[in-house]
Amino acid sequence: MTQRAIPRSEARRRRLTLRTRLTLSYAGLITGSGAILITLVYLYMRFVPTYRIVSDAAHPGAAPSGPSGRTDGIAIVKADDFLDNLIVASILALLLMTLIGATVGWLIARRIVKPLSDIGDAARRATEGSLEHRVGLNGPPDEIQTLADAFDQMLASLERSFAAQRRFTANASHELQSPLATIKTMIDVTRSNPSADPADLRGLIDRISEVNQSNIETVDAMLDLATAAHAAALPEPVDLVALAQTVVTGLNDDAASFDVEIEGPTGSATAWGDPVLLRQAVSNLVRNAIHHNHRGGRASISVASSRGRVRLIVWNTGPTVALANLETLKEPFARGAGRSLTRGSGHGLGLAIADAAMAAHGGRLDLAPNAEGGLTATLDIPSADVRAEARSALRI
Repeated sequence: MTQRAIPRSEARRRRLTLRTRLTLSYAGLITGSGAILITLVYLYMRFVPTYRIVSDAAHPGAAPSGPSGRTDGIAIVKADDFLDNLIVASILALLLMTLIGATVGWLIARRIVKPLSDIGDAARRATEGSLEHRVGLNGPPDEIQTLADAFDQMLASLERSFAAQRRFTANASHELQSPLATIKTMIDVTRSNPSADPADLRGLIDRISEVNQSNIETVDAMLDLATAAHAAALPEPVDLVALAQTVVTGLNDDAASFDVEIEGPTGSATAWGDPVLLRQAVSNLVRNAIHHNHRGGRASISVASSRGRVRLIVWNTGPTVALANLETLKEPFARGAGRSLTRGSGHGLGLAIADAAMAAHGGRLDLAPNAEGGLTATLDIPSADVRAEARSALRI
């Protein structure tokens, strides 16, 4: 493949730094303005006739006499001589102005370029894996300040994303490693027992099957999370009350085994979203309200709409949730009391799946701890009524 020939002017621009180009621009502006001013003055003065320059104020009315062109106290200067002196003085003044302009331009360009240099240093650190550095520019609210703030926000977002990814990798590895180690231990114990009978082997197989089923559920939940995070939503009007009722009916046995009473759903609202992703999000929230509750606890589901948005609220009793842990609860394998390996208490992926499903809809998942214990989770989704009004307006 042949490379495109770089024009000489473009190559010259690449060799010059931004500060140098700004300095040359300032100096060139001053030089060009001065040259135009000198030209205009010269052309104007060129058509003025002979000048009389009085050198002695004592003879204001004297007139020239004689061929020498001089009288007592009066000097006669021809226009050509005057213009020559004028052009020389103007050129010297222009050179001085250019020098001053270049110096001032160099200093001003330094103040302009320095923030960009700081941003470049932060970008180089980021490419080396250092994301905790910030530009931290303090200046007037101009374009450079906006660029620096946006760059700092990008670094903060990247730092959070990479930290969450590292935690996910560590937690997922730990979550899958523990049952595998448990299976290995059970096999080693049974193998080391010389008196093991067929009943012991059948018991071993049952325990391995139980642990393996838990592993399958964990992997399925991880696949659900990947699907919710990357799925393309196919929105349509969805009755949230009917959807929530279907979810509650399917989890009645689960709620009975945990001795949790579910109230609702109540209210009325129609969301604009993908029914599969919405059902997945609601199911995970309700299951989370059941599993992270206490015996004899309660959970309630309500639906409301306001200002073109639909909110599905899942409230439940349970242990107290620290306010500082709310954001981490949306991360995979996170639980209210920290990451736990207790089987049957969930895999810590429910809220992460619900949050990913909301992101696919342009909505959000809000979490709030209850003063008496437990959690309130709110799904904020676009309303189908607003979508219908927009379509009607387009037809009109």
